[in-house]
Amino acid sequence: MRLLVIGAGATGGYFGGRLAEAGRDVTFLVRPSRAERLRATGLRIISPHGDVTLWPRLVTPDELNTPFDAVLLTVKAFSLEASLKDFAPAVGPDTMILPVLNGMKHVDILTQRFGAPSVAGCVCKVAASLDEDGRIHQLAKFQSLIYGEMDNVQSPRIKELDAFMQGSGFDAKLSTDIASEMWNKWTFLAALGGITCLMRGTIGDIEAVPGGVDFAQRFLDEVVSIVRHVGVAPTDAFLTDIRSSLTAKGSPQTSSMYRDLQHGSRIEADQIIGDLLARGQKAKLETPLLAAAYAHLSVYQNRLVTPQ
Repeated sequence: MRLLVIGAGATGGYFGGRLAEAGRDVTFLVRPSRAERLRATGLRIISPHGDVTLWPRLVTPDELNTPFDAVLLTVKAFSLEASLKDFAPAVGPDTMILPVLNGMKHVDILTQRFGAPSVAGCVCKVAASLDEDGRIHQLAKFQSLIYGEMDNVQSPRIKELDAFMQGSGFDAKLSTDIASEMWNKWTFLAALGGITCLMRGTIGDIEAVPGGVDFAQRFLDEVVSIVRHVGVAPTDAFLTDIRSSLTAKGSPQTSSMYRDLQHGSRIEADQIIGDLLARGQKAKLETPLLAAAYAHLSVYQNRLVTPQ
């Protein structure tokens, strides 16, 4: 199997790098500037699972001219539309696109552009960041890719992908209900992102103040109320786990959106919070905390476009 990884940032660089380290046939589609740096310094991963420097196969958008068996799409959700033209030559009649973007809106966009048969479901779980020198830092030990056909069929191609992923230095799982996995991740990210960004603190910071636990619980309740109406409802066991995670005493946990906000970077507010809010409003649900979080993040986004 030949895999094209779109992007060599924190997520794509990490999983693609581990696959390349394990000897898999991996190529990275990157911008010319990123290609120049990687050719000069290598793809460098700093991780509790072991540091590594790799010299992977690279291709820029102008050089891409052949289909791949699978495409691992790791761009930020706000960069999806711009990336479609770049990787389109890699999508042939039998190519499987594996997007690890947040939310669910990207599934509609990819399906419209490439057709439903081309789009599989995929969820990644990793905490990683890219430093000023282009190195990938894994911030916590968890690292997994979960994937499956959107119709849950155990197709030959998804079984081939599973064999490709196994034994590559991270947890790989073939799911029989990938839509549930994707909605669960969105539920968690929307709650974690909204809670930490609106309160501008870690989970431990929020838990420690008067009303902090109640706020976190109410925010999660609003998110879940929407998901139950428009998506795949989470199980009781899943909700018990994330309630505990979102109210843990002394927890240093934050969301990637909060970390991006702190660094003055672009954020995925529209895809993680805004799209969920819009689906809830369409279902005529009242979610004032979610609306407040989206308004708060929209002010930040607007200032990035028009500095004050």
